[in-house]
Amino acid sequence: MFFRNLSLFRFSEAMAESLAELDTQLEQKRLRPCGPLEQSTRGFVSPHGRNAEVLVHKVAHYALVALGGEDKLLPGSVVNEELSARLQKITEEQGRRVGAKERKRMKDEILTDFLPRAFVKPYRMLAYVDLKNGWLVVDTSSRKSAEEALSELREAVGSFPATPMAPEESPRTLMTDWVVSGKLPAGLTLADECELRDPAESGAIVRCRRQDLETDEVREHLKTGKQVYQLGLTFDDRISLVLGEDLVIRKLRFLDQVLDELNETDADSAAAELDSRMALMTLEVERLLGKLDEWFKLPRPTDR
Repeated sequence: MFFRNLSLFRFSEAMAESLAELDTQLEQKRLRPCGPLEQSTRGFVSPHGRNAEVLVHKVAHYALVALGGEDKLLPGSVVNEELSARLQKITEEQGRRVGAKERKRMKDEILTDFLPRAFVKPYRMLAYVDLKNGWLVVDTSSRKSAEEALSELREAVGSFPATPMAPEESPRTLMTDWVVSGKLPAGLTLADECELRDPAESGAIVRCRRQDLETDEVREHLKTGKQVYQLGLTFDDRISLVLGEDLVIRKLRFLDQVLDELNETDADSAAAELDSRMALMTLEVERLLGKLDEWFKLPRPTDR
């Protein structure tokens, strides 16, 4: 269950107190099956898997949740093909053209006919709340998906004024300086991936993979005015990641030192293994987020 991406929100201490009964609060938003005429539905499912009932898995001050969903697979091409066939039939039998209003009504009828027979694709996305430090961490790099998870939590809890990252230090400027100067914060080293952009509209974009970033070639791009928008990094030789200028963490990977520690734990059940993985992951991520806070100045919201 190690997360691969981290989209981050922050919430206040008072909000953390109101999440103490999160398991009860999520019950009203438990996932229900898609109705015959629904295209999708969202709700919470057990992070333990399909056959489990519990909606929140707690370890220390962390609470793991899973947003689930069902989406009907009804390609637009199928709908349009059926619509074309029905329009052609009207033309041949009645010798008339169909107006926009009638065309829309016919399309709605096709959806009504086809949706009950459409295949259903399941959806699942993990997230956890750090009740001590005020982080909501969603396992996605998509802003839309992260906002969806926050919205579903907000509906379940009643009020969840979590905010996206609002750094006081510009990530783009700071990461550019790291590459130009070669001077990174303690414990942080450059990896082999970056994305450089000219900040001007429609400016040039350079993407580097499996590239030594401490070369004159890379620095020359930066001297011409490009800035670092994504940067591959290694943190304390325990985590590798790609950090974006939006402070979304992509390609998160725990390195051998962390995995060796996990293998040393004695987990005799699926629940115990989830405990071990979650405890290890959240502690490592908590250290990383603490450093992001230090480097980029990420204020925690207050209720004042």
